[in-house]
Amino acid sequence: MVVIDGADRQQRVLQVSAAARALGVRPGMSLAAALAVDSRIDAKPRDAALERAVMERLAAIGQRFTSRVSIERPDGVLLEIKGSIKLFGGIESLREQVQSHYEATGVRVSLALAPTVLAALAAARAGRALISTNLQALPSQLGTLSLRALRWPHETLTRLAAMGVLTIGEALRLPRAGFARRFGPATLASLDRLVGRREEPRQGFIARERFYGRFEPAYEIVQHDMLLAVLRPLLADLERFLQGRQRGITELRCRFRHRGLPPTCCALRLAVPEARAERLAELLAEKLAQLVLPAPVILCELRSGPLVTRPLASASIWSPGEHGHTPAGEMPALIEQLRARLGVEAVYGLCLVPEHRPESAWRVAEPGVVTASALTAAQNGGRSLWSPFRRPLWLLTEPQLLRTDMAGLPIHDGPLIVANDPERIETGWWNGADVMRDYYTAVDARRARLWIFRERLPPNHWFLHGVFG
Repeated sequence: MVVIDGADRQQRVLQVSAAARALGVRPGMSLAAALAVDSRIDAKPRDAALERAVMERLAAIGQRFTSRVSIERPDGVLLEIKGSIKLFGGIESLREQVQSHYEATGVRVSLALAPTVLAALAAARAGRALISTNLQALPSQLGTLSLRALRWPHETLTRLAAMGVLTIGEALRLPRAGFARRFGPATLASLDRLVGRREEPRQGFIARERFYGRFEPAYEIVQHDMLLAVLRPLLADLERFLQGRQRGITELRCRFRHRGLPPTCCALRLAVPEARAERLAELLAEKLAQLVLPAPVILCELRSGPLVTRPLASASIWSPGEHGHTPAGEMPALIEQLRARLGVEAVYGLCLVPEHRPESAWRVAEPGVVTASALTAAQNGGRSLWSPFRRPLWLLTEPQLLRTDMAGLPIHDGPLIVANDPERIETGWWNGADVMRDYYTAVDARRARLWIFRERLPPNHWFLHGVFG
């Protein structure tokens, strides 16, 4: 297998596998020359977007160890770790932890530590496990490295090689004035930045506020359990992404691409912010069990919704059932499980809104959502806003007209005992749904408490509007 640059008309080889290298294929060759070596070569075009996503993922992992992270295109991630050495137990301990976190992503990395950016990059790209903290000793430590590690233009490297200059040490020993005259001030400035004679500021990496991951399997997927197995590494990346920001998500969208057909989408809505890959995998398993794939899947994409604050709490000292303890989070987990199995529209909550008209004082909302205005209305003890504790839980869909006796008092399965504590509601004139009512609490012959009202305008009918529990 070889990777080629699709933007190049000649389609040159960028990287080769070990098997292709054994056949004599080398980076820089044209694709035609590589195929002439062996016609079985599998050429894959370079995916710049995927490379960029990988670099951003590696940079985000680096933010676990330092806030100063930058990306050096196309293959370098820079971590300024001077302020983190003591925090992580010394250089060796920090290096081991960085190596461990990167290896957990399945990406092979080459680490080097040096007092300057270019020195660390050159050593890492050359595969030299350099650990240097002494700026004065840096030229001698880099002296044996090939100039190719500096990624200078091919023409410059060829001219230097013709002069017998092949290593960084040999280039540093050349006369500065003559070097600048032959190869330009920019090349000399690069050497100065390498050994710390010039400063080299870098633009810091700013992590994306939403997660996006994609995976292209080596085979077409037709089974749901295999689809979930492919999504698990992406969910692990999502968990690291959220943990690094101390955030959670309430929305997660999957998109599965097919050949010649529109992609299949799968959306997951959560009752509370979540960041655990294991929990997200459980809910996705429920959704995928109901998903119908019109064709085999060739590409999987995972995209999160907006990041939200995730409440952090310690685990309880007691196990469920001990000392009357009940595990926290059971209700959100139940809601999420039901939504994953029955659909988002089948499970919802109710939310109060600051509105005096009873039929308009609530709306459908996300389970557990309480708006600030509704909370204020519920807690306000003044007469300007109604208190929900004076109103029944059960309202009729439409108020029911009541009969009256000879004295004009309402009747419902017999005479009603009406309490003398009316609540007057006069509102809604601005949207054409104005009401003018006097509400009363009444008790019928069966001792049921009813919520009734009388119209303030003629013919002053009585209506049943609700029943108290």
